Amino acid sequence: MSSQDPDQAKQAGRALDAANFFLADVRDGLGPYLAVYLLTEQHWNEARIGLVMSIATVAGIVAQTPAGALVDATRAKRLIMVLAAILVTLSSLALPLFPSFLPVAISQGIAQAAAVVFPPAIAAVSLGIFGHAAFTRRIGRNETFNHAGNAVAAGLAGLSAYWFGPTVVFYLLALMAVASLASILAIPERAIDHDLARGLNDASTNSLQDQPSGIGVLLTCRPLLIFAICALLFHLANAAMLPLVGQKLALQDKNMGTSLMSACIVAAQVVMVPFAMLVGAKADSWGHKRFFLAALVILPIRGALYTLSDNPFWLVGVQLLDGVGAGIFGAIFPVIVADLMRNTGRFNVAQGAVITAQSIGAALSTTLAGMVVVGAGYGAAFLTLGAVAAIGVVICLVALPETRQMADGPRRTGGKTAAPTSVIAAK
Repeated sequence: MSSQDPDQAKQAGRALDAANFFLADVRDGLGPYLAVYLLTEQHWNEARIGLVMSIATVAGIVAQTPAGALVDATRAKRLIMVLAAILVTLSSLALPLFPSFLPVAISQGIAQAAAVVFPPAIAAVSLGIFGHAAFTRRIGRNETFNHAGNAVAAGLAGLSAYWFGPTVVFYLLALMAVASLASILAIPERAIDHDLARGLNDASTNSLQDQPSGIGVLLTCRPLLIFAICALLFHLANAAMLPLVGQKLALQDKNMGTSLMSACIVAAQVVMVPFAMLVGAKADSWGHKRFFLAALVILPIRGALYTLSDNPFWLVGVQLLDGVGAGIFGAIFPVIVADLMRNTGRFNVAQGAVITAQSIGAALSTTLAGMVVVGAGYGAAFLTLGAVAAIGVVICLVALPETRQMADGPRRTGGKTAAPTSVIAAK
C-alpha cells in the first residue's frame, strides 16, 4: 500500500466500496434495458436498435483514449467522475421525452462518452491509494461491489417494471446517480498519490523514473497490442449476447420482457461476485493470463447453449455463464494493463486505448448481431458471436505472454533506469 495514514486509507477503501456499488448502475446507463425499451415501447426493429446502440458506442470510442489521458494528467479525478455521472443520468432521463431516432442516438452518445471516464478513473484512484502490491486484491474488491450493485439495481428494476412498466428504470438510474455522487466525494482527496495513480514512482521497485514515458510506448509494447486485439474480440462476441436474449424474452412476453431481462442480469451479477473475488485472491499466484483465457473460453460455450432452447428459464440459466466470463474479465483487465505499463506513467491512457479497442468490438457486435438476426435468425447470430470468441481464444493462447512475469518494473543498469520488462519484451 502507498505510504499514508492507515485511517485515511481505511476511509478511502470504504468510500471506494460505496462508489463501485452505486456507480454500477450509472456507469452502464440504460445498458441492455435500452434494447427492451425501444423494442417493446417504441416498436423499433432489431436492426434499428443495433444501429443506434452502435452509434452510441462509437461516441464512447472517440472519447475513450482522451478520457484515459485526462485521468493520467488531472488531479481532479473525483470531480471528473462526478461530472460524468451527472451527464450519464441527464442523457438517459431525456430518452422518454425525445424517443425518435436522432435524439435517442445523440442522448445515448453523450451518455456513452461520459461513462468511459469511470473505468480508468476508478482504477487510477485505487492504484493511487493502495499501490501495486495490493492492486489486484483492490480491483477484485472493486468488481465485487460493482457486481453486487448491478445485481441489486437489476433486481429492483425487475420488480418495479413488473408493477409500473419498463420506464421505471429511468427513475432508478437517477436514484443510484445521487448515491454515487455522495460516495465519490467521500473519497479523501489527500489519500490519492496521483503519480502512483498513473503508474509512476512505484516504491516497491525503487524506480527513479519521475516522468512518464512517451506515448509511443502504447505502440511499441507488443503484449499490450495483443491484449487489445483479444479484448476487442471478447467484446465483439459478448456485447450483443445479452441484448439478443432480452429481445427474445420480450418477443415471447412483452409484459415480462424487462422483468426477465432483470432476472438475466441478476443471475449473471450474482455469479460475477465470487469470480471477481477469486481473481482478487488468486490471480497473482495462479497467473493473470490464465484468468483472461478462461474468460474468453466461456463465450463460445455460451453462444452455443443459447441456441438449444427458447425456454425463458433455460435462457436465464445460460446467462449465468456471463457471470463467469465477465466477472473474470472485469477484474483481470486493469491488472494486466497495470502489469504492462508499470513505471511508464501511461497506465490510464493505456487503459483508455485498450478500452477503445474493446469498444470497437462492442459497436460492431450489436450491428453484426442485428444484421444476422434479420437475415438468418437468433440461433445463427449466437453461433456467429461464439465463433468470434473462439478466434480470440486461439490468439490469447498462442501470442499473449504471462503478463504477471512482466510486472517487475524498471531495472537499474549502470546507474540508469532501464525500460520496463513489458517494453523490452515488445522489441
